[in-house]
Amino acid sequence: MDDSIEVILQNYSGVFPTNRPHPIFSACTGALLTGLYGLWSLFTLPGFRKIPCRLKVPYLPSSKDQTANVMKLLEGRSGRLADLGSGDGRLVFAASAAGFQSTGFEINSILVAYARSKACWTGVPSSQAVFVKKDFWKTDLSSYNNVTAFLAPGVMEVLGEKLLKELSDDALVIACRFPFPNWPQQSFAGFGLDQTFAYDISTVRSYLRSEAKTAVQ
Repeated sequence: MDDSIEVILQNYSGVFPTNRPHPIFSACTGALLTGLYGLWSLFTLPGFRKIPCRLKVPYLPSSKDQTANVMKLLEGRSGRLADLGSGDGRLVFAASAAGFQSTGFEINSILVAYARSKACWTGVPSSQAVFVKKDFWKTDLSSYNNVTAFLAPGVMEVLGEKLLKELSDDALVIACRFPFPNWPQQSFAGFGLDQTFAYDISTVRSYLRSEAKTAVQ
């Protein structure tokens, strides 16, 4: 039986070629994939070594609708705004145009350079929009009364703990796409992937204290 199969394969080898891919084709494919990975890593990986693994979040830009939803939740607000993981700066630019003194925290040096260059090209003054290559996890955010974040669900609980320790009672926090677990929402805007959630820090603190007392009883 095995001999018969070998004979059939030999007879049809011209129809179903079994040759391996040409070495040049394989080399070109490998080079292309390597180049694509290198380009991707330029925007997503720089600075990751400085951050604990559980807090790493890859770059994912906000959509126009998501940015618009954030600005809806910021209506009637003013003061200083911190965008955590500001990427290419689109939210910082939108907030600065609305009158906020905005700071974008970003560890990717390429994205920081891009945002700074765009600010220069468009004439946005540094008093309204600043981009810093800095780890916000290691930064005291107490001087900001508005905080926005588009990160990942796995870090939202840890971020919430940090913000509760540092922000004043009049601060407003806006989370994009991924809400804070166990935090009562003040309001939200949009739906699906572009949904954003607003939290009043004073309300969050009162709610968590009440929950803690209930748990003890």
